[in-house]
Formats: sequence, C-alpha cells, structure tokens
Amino acid sequence: MLVMLMGQSRVFYTMSKDGLLPSFFGDIHAKFRTPWKTNLFFMVFVSLFAGFVPVSDLGHMVSIGTLLAFVLVCAGILVMRKKMPDAPRSFKTPFVPYVPIAGIVVCLYLMYSLPYESWIRLAVWMGLGVLIYFVYSKKHSKLNNPNK
Repeated sequence: MLVMLMGQSRVFYTMSKDGLLPSFFGDIHAKFRTPWKTNLFFMVFVSLFAGFVPVSDLGHMVSIGTLLAFVLVCAGILVMRKKMPDAPRSFKTPFVPYVPIAGIVVCLYLMYSLPYESWIRLAVWMGLGVLIYFVYSKKHSKLNNPNK
C-alpha cells in the first residue's frame, strides 16, 4: 500500500500539471524534488481513513481499486493499438491482444470474488472521483484551454 500511495502522489502531480487537478498537487519540494504537498495530503487522508475503517474493508477497497486500474490499463492498450497504432510507446506489451485480454479476464475474475460491499464502495468512490475530476477539469484543463 505504501508503494501505491507513492505512485498515487505522482499520478496527482502529473494530473495537476495538465490542469486536471488544483496546482497544489503539483508543487515540488526544492531539496528532495518530490511532490511533497501531495504526499502530505495522502498521508493525512489515508491515516484518517485507516483509523476509522476496518482493515479488512480497506484491503478489499484497495484490491478492487487496483484491479480496476489494471483492467483499464489493459483495455487502454487494446484501444491505443487500434486507434493509434503508430504512436511512440515507452514500453512494449508482448502478444497483443492476448496478454491484455488475459489481464482483463483475470482481474475481473479477482474483482468478482470480492464482497458486494466492495463493489458499492467502488461505485461511490468512482462516481465521486469522476464528478470532481470532470467538474474541475472542465474549466482548468490545459488541453481544453491551451492559453493557460
């Protein structure tokens, strides 16, 4: 979970640089060159969350969220290979489309084995995240507003 939190802070950092999240998440520490405010934000958020939510529920939430992310990445590989076959790629996926399809099937199977409550939480968190993301980025996205 620690590694995922460090990765999540980098994801928020990158999204803030694109204007998809507030600039607060894009501040870099002068000495350590890390997104320190984002790390502090997640430290406080996760600490409070862990203090009030049972460990088994946290484990299920982390598992279903991570598996969904893997499903989206595998699906993204298939979509990009079809829509943008000549796009430069920093890594290669072997045996496309078999590996991404297998990844989707295995992750969905593992997600299926999680409790029903995990699916409800996933839907609520995903809905909340998508709502915040699109409401904020509609006005602040650098892709949508190149002059910013």
